[in-house]
Amino acid sequence: MPPKQQNKIGGKRRQNNAPKKVGVQNITKGDIRRLARRGGIKRLSSDVYGEVQDVIQGFLERIIRDTLTFTEHARRKTVLAMDVVQALKRSGRHFLGYI
Repeated sequence: MPPKQQNKIGGKRRQNNAPKKVGVQNITKGDIRRLARRGGIKRLSSDVYGEVQDVIQGFLERIIRDTLTFTEHARRKTVLAMDVVQALKRSGRHFLGYI
């Protein structure tokens, strides 16, 4: 007697091999609007979006630079959550929930 075959249901999954976009320009107007809503702002001028992108880029550059400094000082090649938390503490922002 031949073995029973299982019926396949659904299609094959495909991997998304598209290159990831990197940069602050990928922070959309919707993203900025959601952050503003969370901060209690109801309306935004169209001039605000470019300024917010510049501020976010400067903030991330400082945090990433400090994070890499902590990682290199510990002679590691892997960035840990602790390194990011220490960089945030150094910039005066205490991040609760980690360490």
